Amino acid sequence: MDRITTDLINNGSIMKGQVDRLLAKGISENLILRDITLSGFMTMDRLVRFIVQQVRDGVYNLSIIDNYDYIQERVVLEKLAQELNIMFVDLDSIDMNYNLTSLVPLAQLQKHNTIPISQDDMSITVAFNDPLNIDAQEAVQRLFPRKILKIALATKKQIEIYLYKIELKDSVKGLVGKIRDELNSISSVEEQQEASSILLLIDVVLKTCINGRASDIHIEPTEKNCVVRGRIDGKLTEMFIFEKDIYPPLASRLKLLANLDIAEKRKPQDGRFSTAVGNREFDFRISTLPILYGESIVMRVLDKQKALVRLEDAGMDSVSYHKLLKGLESPYGIILVTGPTGSGKTTTLYGALNELRNIEDKVITVEDPVEYRMNLIQQVQVNAKVGLSFADALRSILRQDPDKIMIGEIRDQETLEIAIKAALTGHMVISTLHTNDSISAIPRMADMGIEHYLISGALVAIQAQRLVRKICVHCKVEDELSSSVLEEIQDAVPEGTVFYKGKGCKECGGSGYMGREMICEVLNVSQELSSLIAKGAGKEEILTQAKKEGFIPIYHNGLQKAIDGITSIEEVLKVAKG
Repeated sequence: MDRITTDLINNGSIMKGQVDRLLAKGISENLILRDITLSGFMTMDRLVRFIVQQVRDGVYNLSIIDNYDYIQERVVLEKLAQELNIMFVDLDSIDMNYNLTSLVPLAQLQKHNTIPISQDDMSITVAFNDPLNIDAQEAVQRLFPRKILKIALATKKQIEIYLYKIELKDSVKGLVGKIRDELNSISSVEEQQEASSILLLIDVVLKTCINGRASDIHIEPTEKNCVVRGRIDGKLTEMFIFEKDIYPPLASRLKLLANLDIAEKRKPQDGRFSTAVGNREFDFRISTLPILYGESIVMRVLDKQKALVRLEDAGMDSVSYHKLLKGLESPYGIILVTGPTGSGKTTTLYGALNELRNIEDKVITVEDPVEYRMNLIQQVQVNAKVGLSFADALRSILRQDPDKIMIGEIRDQETLEIAIKAALTGHMVISTLHTNDSISAIPRMADMGIEHYLISGALVAIQAQRLVRKICVHCKVEDELSSSVLEEIQDAVPEGTVFYKGKGCKECGGSGYMGREMICEVLNVSQELSSLIAKGAGKEEILTQAKKEGFIPIYHNGLQKAIDGITSIEEVLKVAKG
């Protein structure tokens, strides 16, 4: 049995009988403590207070909590900081002064896992992970001999991440120095934008973010720094930190690449540019937004190879794929792809277009904006400035003799009405709608003012989807689920199923996940379902009939991916709770 559980039994905080009952249920010895807190025998707060007291008394070392995934380091450290009357800092929530780290050798900071965060005339505040490590404090004090050392507390992972960022920052130090020298020797703004070193820096940023699998690159000025973050598998990760003086030439050069007005800093602007990164060509869609300290610049990475992705390669299981294919083979009607923002709907639309495009059919799309350029397809970009809305473009498209139409997104009643009419007059229409599941799209269309009989006549299929992160293959380990999670899923999964999770490693940046995959549900509208829709039947009635016809809800599709070891149960429950 683990040490903390044994100590809790010995001091009478929990009863041995409680532990024996959990062991009899088949709960692993390593997870006894977790189930004791979940079942209410002992609150997590009491457990944290016990650990903090043992650490203060010198019985435990703080590293003991590394053995318990379910005890949050942050909670323990906050309590310890309170007890020791020192400050706990969340490094993500402060605008750190990085000049302090350049005053001392990085190797020394890494050795003691510590980071200086601020200073005044008299003192310097340094974040430690272990406030009771006197040797580390004395070593750091020697690095700042003329200052009083103020100790703050931060989590081990946060300190490690920020030290890694400083290491990255040091790796481009020579380039940043070259940029400064160039800017100082050049007087005119035009020449500063043409400076070659800033182009090299942009190249390093793009290459690092793309090699790190980022789908979006965010460049944000703060009061003291310029931060570059990348969205990797749906989560933002900090990639670079530069001093504030690097931001203006960097922003101007990017705007110049995208043909934007570099003098306009008070209004949002949109543009795009193409460049080769490594030996591949990438498109970047760029958006600027005026904020307090300058402009927030976001670049969407458009990999041309992704436009040609096949639906099976996006993670669509064969049953759902054949259901959607059956819908796409209809001569006319409307097919909807639903889900929240960032659930991969556009990728699915392009995958569907790949299935549809051929020499014999005229395929026209209306998009805002056009993300990927494709052959054999006429792509129309919505332009509100000249009065070309989705509805206006659609009206004109119907006079262009199309066979198949793709609408980037149905946002209003007018667009939906024209799409339904087009579907009823012999055109195949595919589009997206924001709903949580496929069946919810039917009442949503009715709420937008479309009659039930028109919906039933036009609708061919609806796909709802989400993206789940895939477990990193380099650090995949068995996952031991808590009894409460097992109870929640027991009816849907076979007994004895082994689940997996990612432990976190260098390859996946410590997240335990690498890449994303689609989970989905596809509803084909049969004669029976069409009759129910025309009658204005409720969601429950439609769902019951759909299940009779073999409809598999997104939650069960997600559970199957967890059973197959592709993703974790935690990820499925987060995005598609049943």
